[in-house]
Amino acid sequence: MIGRIAEVMAERRVVVLASGDPLFYGIGRLLVRRLGGERVEILPHVSSLQLAFARMGESWQGVPVESLHGRPLFGLAQRIDGQDMVALLTDDQNTPGAIANYLLRFGMTEYKAFVAENLGGADERAGWWELEPMAQAEFSPLNIVILKRRDGARSQPWFMGMDDDAFIQRKPDKGLITKKEIRLLSLTEMRLQKESVVWDIGAGSGSVAIEAAKCATHGQVYAIEKNEADIANIEANCIKFRADIHAVHTKAPQGLDKLPDPDAIFIGGSGGELSELLTVCCSRLRTGGRLVINAATIETLSTALAGLEAAGMAVRVTLMQVSRSKPILNMTRFAALNPTYVIAAWRPDGEEGDVHEQ
Repeated sequence: MIGRIAEVMAERRVVVLASGDPLFYGIGRLLVRRLGGERVEILPHVSSLQLAFARMGESWQGVPVESLHGRPLFGLAQRIDGQDMVALLTDDQNTPGAIANYLLRFGMTEYKAFVAENLGGADERAGWWELEPMAQAEFSPLNIVILKRRDGARSQPWFMGMDDDAFIQRKPDKGLITKKEIRLLSLTEMRLQKESVVWDIGAGSGSVAIEAAKCATHGQVYAIEKNEADIANIEANCIKFRADIHAVHTKAPQGLDKLPDPDAIFIGGSGGELSELLTVCCSRLRTGGRLVINAATIETLSTALAGLEAAGMAVRVTLMQVSRSKPILNMTRFAALNPTYVIAAWRPDGEEGDVHEQ
């Protein structure tokens, strides 16, 4: 269509009709990019968002807007958690009912919803909804949903480095979790961005994957775990911490070929397949990506360094020896955690120093 418009513009003026503000999730951006800003004049109308907030009687500067039009609901939980208000652009799949069911799944009942339908039309309807009845109701295909947190309602605060005991873990083998201090350094070494694609291999309880999802809010996080009981714990922790990630039940490297290439990889457990796993991971890691491995033994460290060197990766190893305070009578002592090697690797580009750094 744009090509045809460009052809006709060589002979005469062309008018493109679009509803609302064409520069807000509309065709205006595409026209300007393809035809040039100097050749396009934008005459916006009142947008559906302006009308919706006017009907609601609320100011909307600073309110985040999430477009679900032609996009999946996946990942919405971590993007909106903690927001006082958020506007959602919908489509025929991501309806108000589907949104309500999604929010209920993650226990986000601190929100009520304002649904505005057929704005500006003769059959316009707008009003407040509780999530449960909204999940069962029918709405016009033309609608906008605005979520507002109830006065005084607060979700569980999230912060980097959540306590180990906060995560649901396998019992009686409790402790299959990347400890908080190790997790924080590992996440830092992964250098996550807003839209990062992340693999967490040997995910265990999912602690690294969940915190990664809170950083890569518009990305995709895959928690890859061979143990079925741990997959159930990962899914339960996702609900608890409102992190919408992919839990993948497989023993890596099997199944990795079905996942998108990652920007960051964390290997917390390899099931004895570390050499083969590193070959696959190093070949799939995107340009500028980071690979982080946790190793508890010098044998695993040796295998990791050999595999990374063979793949031509630059490496930095940090030995974490952490002790936590514990009370003893009216005094305090320190109890040591198991020492852990945090191995960070990347393709050398001349910006990170030497190829091997310890």
